Amino acid sequence: MSSITPEEQLHIIQSGTDTIVPQDLLLEKLKRGTALNIKLGVDPTAPDIHLGHAVPLRKLRQFQDLGHHVTLIIGDGTALIGDPSGRNSTRPQLTREQIAVNAQTYVDQAFKILDPEKTTLRYNSEWILDLKMEDLLKLISNFTVARILERDDFHKRYTGGLPIALHEFLYPVMQAYDSVVIKADVEIGGSDQLFNLLAGRELMEKMGMEPQVALTLPLLEGTDGVRKMSKSYGNYIGLTDEPNDMFGKVMNIPDELMVKYYRLASTESVAKIDEIEAGLAADELHPNKVKRALARNIVAAYYDEAAAEAAEADFDLKFKAHGFPADAPVFDADLTPGEDGMVYFAKVIVDAGAAQSVSAARRLIDEGAVRVNGEALAAKSYNLAPESLKGAEVQVGKKKFFKFA
Repeated sequence: MSSITPEEQLHIIQSGTDTIVPQDLLLEKLKRGTALNIKLGVDPTAPDIHLGHAVPLRKLRQFQDLGHHVTLIIGDGTALIGDPSGRNSTRPQLTREQIAVNAQTYVDQAFKILDPEKTTLRYNSEWILDLKMEDLLKLISNFTVARILERDDFHKRYTGGLPIALHEFLYPVMQAYDSVVIKADVEIGGSDQLFNLLAGRELMEKMGMEPQVALTLPLLEGTDGVRKMSKSYGNYIGLTDEPNDMFGKVMNIPDELMVKYYRLASTESVAKIDEIEAGLAADELHPNKVKRALARNIVAAYYDEAAAEAAEADFDLKFKAHGFPADAPVFDADLTPGEDGMVYFAKVIVDAGAAQSVSAARRLIDEGAVRVNGEALAAKSYNLAPESLKGAEVQVGKKKFFKFA
């Protein structure tokens, strides 16, 4: 076990958390001086994960570094039901084959964060799919329909006249049963999972066990700084993103989210993050330097220090020194001139995917946002001589680069 006092452990655990229910029980458990069993259940409904999904994994690793043990439950049984959290309609059910493929990819990515020697991997199909009808009836008799309808998403759907499939009611019961089976001391989940975590506490108490502590973490906003990180919003930072892309995406987050990203997505110590937060508040630290350190930390966490340094150098080449990236894509453009002997370059920009329309491309040219071989085009330079474009390097705006063969 860690030599850090229970109170110091609690301070570290509290960093970035949303709620701890009840906190005094967690401190009591920590004071016993034995390794706690920390539970996280994940349903493999998608094949890959991003930094938002990794937030609870980071908290698990924090517990591991303090000397505790983690039980990671892959919900291949509960995924057959589908988590109704935050849903206004019934989640489509996956096949067992889809779940198996997603689960393996998820596990591979999760162990980029977790310590394998301090992690027990379980699949809840081991106990859920073997339940006999008699056992299932005993289990669900611990909860009332009124209790389940207290859950916010169910309540909204019920009062709004939206359908709720009967099998969805089983989800929080099954997740609670996971905690009973593995004898969890603490269960971690997103803020939208609080009802499920508390259901685990309730079921453990009713079955004569010491209840688990429910620890929730806030949802991580994406690079737009507004909506939660999601592939559907295009504001995500994937764990399998290339280092250069990962670094650039972190540099795009709003300054006001830096401390939150440090607490939820980085490997930096809580003590250091406390110093960074205080330094930013006192205007003693430059936000850009702090964000660069954050981007390096996150890239290094999923690759290594060399990759992080190379990603920063590439970022500087693109956005600081105004250089041209060596890995810019080659665009095989049609540079056939028109009757006037010129190439309509505004359309070439659109064809290269660097502008959504010809009018947008013309506007970018007029604003001086288009460079050819490092020189900004003058306003109204919509037509260019073909010989000036062969082998040319083109930059559109701050982030779009391509070159001609």
